Amino acid sequence: MHKPVEVLLDRVSERGAYADQDEATRAVRSVLSVLGSHLVGDDRTDLATLLPPQCVPWLTESPPASEPLTPTGFVEAVAERDIADPLEARRAVAAVLSALAEMTDEALLRRILTQLPPGHAALFGRMDPD
Repeated sequence: MHKPVEVLLDRVSERGAYADQDEATRAVRSVLSVLGSHLVGDDRTDLATLLPPQCVPWLTESPPASEPLTPTGFVEAVAERDIADPLEARRAVAAVLSALAEMTDEALLRRILTQLPPGHAALFGRMDPD
């Protein structure tokens, strides 16, 4: 069941201390685009079903990444999208991924984290899976 886009944007706005929903939208779009390029198969599809319909293309239409990113590389890739400042990109990643972690069940989150190199769990506000 899709959650209204406002719920996701409110969560991201609160976590990222964004002044308005435009900033939160930019953060969500940038982070989902990078995340989507690193997820494949059912994990990407299952995560997409939890997103508001407006956000699904940002996750699912990203071309596959050519190589895995370290957590630092993930933040840098977000900065290269349309959040030029590395500190702003870090804030966007933390706000969006922690909101996604809250929306997903532990099994899906664990599956997502196994597709990413070690260290990404902290970006989701979690510890690395065993």
